[in-house]
Order: sequence, then C-alpha cells, then structure tokens
Amino acid sequence: MTYTVSAPKQIDKYTVDLPTSKSISNRALILNAVSYSSIPIKNLSDSDDTALLIKALNSDSRNFDVGAAGTTMRFLTAFLSKIVGEWTITGSDRMKQRPIKILVEALNELGAKIEYTEKEGYPPLRIFGSALEGGDLELAGDVSSQYISALLMIGPTMKNGLRLTLTGEIISRPYILLTLKMMETFGVKCHWKDNVITVPSANYNPTEFTVEADWSAASYWFEIVALNKGSEVTLKGLKRYSEQGDSKVAELFKQLGVSYKFNKNGLTLKNTGELYKQFNYNFIEQPDLAQTFAVTCCCLGVPFNFTGLQTLKIKETDRINALIDELKKMGFVLSSNNIDNLVWDGTTCEKDETPSIATYHDHRMAMAFAPAVSIIKDMKIEDPAVVSKSYPKYWDHLSEFGYTSK
Repeated sequence: MTYTVSAPKQIDKYTVDLPTSKSISNRALILNAVSYSSIPIKNLSDSDDTALLIKALNSDSRNFDVGAAGTTMRFLTAFLSKIVGEWTITGSDRMKQRPIKILVEALNELGAKIEYTEKEGYPPLRIFGSALEGGDLELAGDVSSQYISALLMIGPTMKNGLRLTLTGEIISRPYILLTLKMMETFGVKCHWKDNVITVPSANYNPTEFTVEADWSAASYWFEIVALNKGSEVTLKGLKRYSEQGDSKVAELFKQLGVSYKFNKNGLTLKNTGELYKQFNYNFIEQPDLAQTFAVTCCCLGVPFNFTGLQTLKIKETDRINALIDELKKMGFVLSSNNIDNLVWDGTTCEKDETPSIATYHDHRMAMAFAPAVSIIKDMKIEDPAVVSKSYPKYWDHLSEFGYTSK
C-alpha cells in the first residue's frame, strides 16, 4: 500500500490527543510482571510493540514471535531468562538482523542459559529460564540502552542483585534514568554513581501506575507547526517535567521557528518563523528525534550537522542511510561517515517529480516524512500502516488537521 499525501488547504487551530508512551508502557508492563501485581497498568499505549508484549506476558505458550518490536524482544529475553522453563523467542526478518549478542552474553554471565537457534549473535533464541545469580557485570556504555534497561529491571530478582559498570561513553542516558525512576516507583531504589549502577536484591511492590503521553510522537507535531506558517497546535497529555529524553524536542524546535507554552489545555505550539541559520546537535541522548529534525531542517533550508547517531544503524532500519536515500528523492544531498553523524551543507539536486518515500518497515520514517508535503507538495509514503508500531492514529490525526492521505 502507498499513500499519496497532500498538504492542508487551510491552517486552523488544532488539538491533538497524543498516544501514550510505548517506552514507558513496556517498562511498566515488565515491572508489573516482576512485581507479581494484579493491578492493571492504566493508559497503556495502543502501539503494536506494547500489544505484542501484553500478548506475550499473558500467553500460556512457550514460543513467542515479537515481530518487529525491538523493545519487546530485549525486555522479554531478559524477563524469560529468570522464569523457570524452556522458551523460544523470534521475530520478523529485520529482527533477525538486529544484534542481541551483547544482551545474551551479559545474561549468561549472570547465570542464564540462552542459545541461538539460527545465526550466532541474532534472534531467534532458545532460553532455559532459571534463578539468576547476578553480581558484577561490565558493559560498554555505548550499546543500546534497551539492553541496559532490560538487565536493570530484572536486577532486583537476582540472588546477589546487580552491580553494573558502564565503560566508555554512555549513550541514551535519559532512557536509563527513566528505567531507574520507574523501578523506584515500583519500590526498588538503585544507586548510580559515576559509571556504576548498583541494584539491590529486593522485592518490587505492586503499584498503581498511569502512562503519560509520548514526547516522541509530539515531535511530529512540532515539525508540522514548523512547516506550516500561522499554525497553532495544542498537544494533550504531556508532562511538563517528564523523564522522557525526547521532551528536549520543545527546546530544540525553538531554533526552527516553534514556540511552546504549557497551559490548562495542554502544550500549545505556535509558528514564529524565526529560524537559526545552522542547526548543530549531538543526538546521543535523543536518537529517535534525528529523522524528525533531518526532514524539518531540509524543508526549511537550514543546514545541519548531527552527531551521536551510532544507534541509528541498528534500529528498525539503518536510519542514517535511509535518510540519505529518501531525502535525495526530495532534492537534498546529505553525507555521513556511516558511523555516527549526518550532515547537510545546503547542497541540493533535482528532486523526483513525485517523491515516493520508502519507509523500510520503520514507523519513524513514515511519520517524519509525511509533513514534508507542506513544502515539497506532491509526495507518496510507502507502507503507511507501519505507524501502528507506535502511533496507530497518526494518519487520522493528520487528516483532522487538514492533510489528506489516500
């Protein structure tokens, strides 16, 4: 399926009920499970990733298919390693290309027994669950924060707790802090000093928990306001002082002509038209925002230099090269060291007559590129249903604002 997307003919004020955070939802589900709680989590995300984790946690099966849900794969691998029994876990073709060796080796070092059933270092996995010893573990700080969070959340259930030393540069720090904060909400306080996180052996407490709106989803509305002069959008459900690292989007979009203000109705965004001449930022703590800013900067003619993108290579797709290829269709020539940066110096080329944007089974490609039709005009988005991974109502909300997609 492909959507042909058209820009709004008239810009009006609009209020959005944002989806709730799948990152928080999936952490809350694991913490609820290890708490042996009968209290349901409130306001859970309706995303595919969360639905798959709910299905797995409520299943009587010993065999799980998590599709393209990376968070679910990593969190469930750690969770099952401590549940007595034999389990298998697999996923989509892309999931079988996403490395999991670092997490598997860490769990095995802590007393788990996990084997690969196909390619070494990648799913599918066979897990022989048992009580874990825990203890000291050293892990590179520049690995996916989902590995670290997966280990931290089951740390209190280990006989000796967990003393995790992170070496080198620590990336996606806000996601780790989010995990620790939620663990504390469920009754286990950890200690993070310098590069060492100490997790005591302890019991979690069953806890009432309500999931907040998703700042990552909000980023696409900042983009929409930036690309539509005179626009005003109010976003509902966001916490002013959120543990979500992507809440940084509000401050960053000031450089791209968007003001924001919290009020009784939510967070109101307005287009100011005031642009910086250059946008430079290290996305080491907010990698999921890179696609939104790359598309927005190109459409506004603002050259940029992004760094800290090393985890983009192992996301739903290789997001660095996907951005280079798809933005070229729109007439923008980007470059990269193909490791951790993305650069646009303003160089352009002839654009495709009607750019057809490939989404690579990546929800953020679809959501970041669709608003560009306000500047590029005629555009197509391939595999638009991929947004269900995190924001199932995305196209409905765009339609209500005035975009058409058919």
